[in-house]
Amino acid sequence: MKPALVTLALIAPLGALAQTEVYGVLDAGVVAERGCQADCAKTRVDSGVSTGSRLGVRGKEDLGNGTSAVYTVEAGILNDTGASDQNGRLFGRQAFVGLDGPLGVVTLGRQYNLVYDTLTDVADPFHGGMAGSAANLVGYTTKRYDNTIKYKSPRSRSGLIGSVIYSFGESPFNSKVNRAYGATIGYEKGRVNLSISHQRKDNLLDATGTTPPVDQSAHNTLVAANVDFGRFVGYAAYGHSKGDGSMQWDETNPYGAVARRDWSDNSRDVLVGVAVPMGATTFLASYIHKDDRGPADRDANQLAVGASYAFSKRTNVYASLAKIQNRNGAGYTVGNASNRGSGDRAINIGLKHSF
Repeated sequence: MKPALVTLALIAPLGALAQTEVYGVLDAGVVAERGCQADCAKTRVDSGVSTGSRLGVRGKEDLGNGTSAVYTVEAGILNDTGASDQNGRLFGRQAFVGLDGPLGVVTLGRQYNLVYDTLTDVADPFHGGMAGSAANLVGYTTKRYDNTIKYKSPRSRSGLIGSVIYSFGESPFNSKVNRAYGATIGYEKGRVNLSISHQRKDNLLDATGTTPPVDQSAHNTLVAANVDFGRFVGYAAYGHSKGDGSMQWDETNPYGAVARRDWSDNSRDVLVGVAVPMGATTFLASYIHKDDRGPADRDANQLAVGASYAFSKRTNVYASLAKIQNRNGAGYTVGNASNRGSGDRAINIGLKHSF
């Protein structure tokens, strides 16, 4: 992390010239796993259990006429060891620059993809963290795309909002290899939040010599909603994932891998969940069913419960428990915001502080 700290120290004084903010999150917890498919550390201290630990700088400069230049650089931290997350990338979480104006926001760089945004921000009461993370079962490709142009429209008076994304593959041999594109249309008004996202990720491995071409492209569609009923917030989602690359990839080799983490190349995912705030405590629960449409019928179900207690706006403690029921040889595991996990059930207890 030394290069990241030096870079942030150099950037921070720019706050005198523009609206610049240094921010971060430190999150750590005890994770107890059971039902591992191979040998694993059954109980350990993990970083970024409820949300990924990070150190970042974001800024905004007024250019006049309602338009501003914006940027974000964000480094992931494994604060259980002090190492960098995202496989040692300097700013592996996000790194983009763009323009924010009356017609919307356009940004270029390494950014979250739209299906993952919808999954964590709209569909999941655990928001992609703790043992109950919906990302354990619901299909998407990978959290972030490099070389990406992203547009987000301003919210209309009616509550409608939209986004589009295009990620250049930048392959020297085929312009279609590694590219991704998609769109989201949403409705955010009052107590209702609804999003529909569709995305395609091209992953054609070109033929070399006697090796035939392999098409591991992915289609992911997710319809998600949450509604604040006052006493509780209800969550629901339906996803359709198709293609050899339509499930989560290992970020150490997100595009060129021949073997994927899971076995489904055609599935339907259904999620229902709830968040119940009671003073400083919020109780969470969700149920996810993955219906594998492949010939092996490797279905899976996840049931998760959790709770968080806010000491303040910046500090909270949390606990969660999740169990995955794998069928017909499926191998889905209970992970969290920063770790995919090794077992089919896990308990998390941890602390998060934002600054």
